[in-house]
Amino acid sequence: MVMPSAKYKAFEKACALYVHKRIVPIDIPVNVKCVYYMPTHRRVDLVNLEEATLDILVKYGVLADDNSNIVVSMDGSRVLYDKDRPRTEITITPIE
Repeated sequence: MVMPSAKYKAFEKACALYVHKRIVPIDIPVNVKCVYYMPTHRRVDLVNLEEATLDILVKYGVLADDNSNIVVSMDGSRVLYDKDRPRTEITITPIE
């Protein structure tokens, strides 16, 4: 079993303030676009960021699960730089 790092646990806890839990979690096919605005130009792993984001969206009841039947794609996700306002912007759109 892989245990999450202390940094991940702190990030997950901080997200609780910003993630709006749904009454019924999303369980239809969707695209999840994540744009990460980082405070430095330091290289980061986009796939790891996406994985953590999906785990958090499932934990807080936004998504029913992060399997490929629900999260069909992550088109448009990328990492950008914003020293003054680091943040993550998430857009979830249904796939027809």
